[in-house]
Amino acid sequence: MAGHSKWANIKRQKARVDAKKGKTFTQLSRAIIVAARNGIPDPDGNFQLRTAIDKAKAAGIPNDNIERSLAKGAGTYQDDDAILEEIRYEGYGAGGVAVLIEALTDNRNRTAAYLRSAFTKNGGNLGETGCVSWMFEQKGVITLEKVAEEELLEASMEGEADNYEIYDDGDVAEVFTEVANLENLNQTLKKYDFLIRDVELRWIPNNNIEVTDPEQARSLLKLIDTLESLDDVQNVTANFEMTEKLMATSS
Repeated sequence: MAGHSKWANIKRQKARVDAKKGKTFTQLSRAIIVAARNGIPDPDGNFQLRTAIDKAKAAGIPNDNIERSLAKGAGTYQDDDAILEEIRYEGYGAGGVAVLIEALTDNRNRTAAYLRSAFTKNGGNLGETGCVSWMFEQKGVITLEKVAEEELLEASMEGEADNYEIYDDGDVAEVFTEVANLENLNQTLKKYDFLIRDVELRWIPNNNIEVTDPEQARSLLKLIDTLESLDDVQNVTANFEMTEKLMATSS
């Protein structure tokens, strides 16, 4: 059942190589808004919301801010005129690499301008809606720590997972499933007492472009860094892969 997530490898390698900073307070707060909006505004019955709140607390966001974000997601916060929209942007990085961006913004013109600038400065271009999304499939992903493969295989089969990937000799594993099955899989893995680090929806590329040119690698990594640093951006996914050595020398 073992599967492959090249983008997960890119993200993990990148984090080790350049010690990437965590998400900003704004991004973490908006993740709570999205989770509360897309499900019930109660962390006990909304695992995505529960995960978003846990991340916010771990980053030191005050409880008042968390409660405010919850209220905004539930539509019960009265003292804010800003209307946040969920928008998916698409574009191409250097060498035709497909890039998918999930954003939450109160000003789509501002966000588009920031994104267009990021692409242009790093050898790419912001495209039209639908230009690359057909190359990706949305999946539910659960990240675990300290796993034994025999037990993970058993739990994954019982929880109707599509596949899983184990990294760093079992220190980290990711289990993939259909979006509609995510909560079922989450509860199954809990039953097996796995240490769950994250539960999320993620766009997975169907095919990957192998990057071997240092200049292209440098442009792509800089583009991803720039996009992820924007407060309006929640998630970035791309369909490239490269060796860890190339990543280290290109960062």
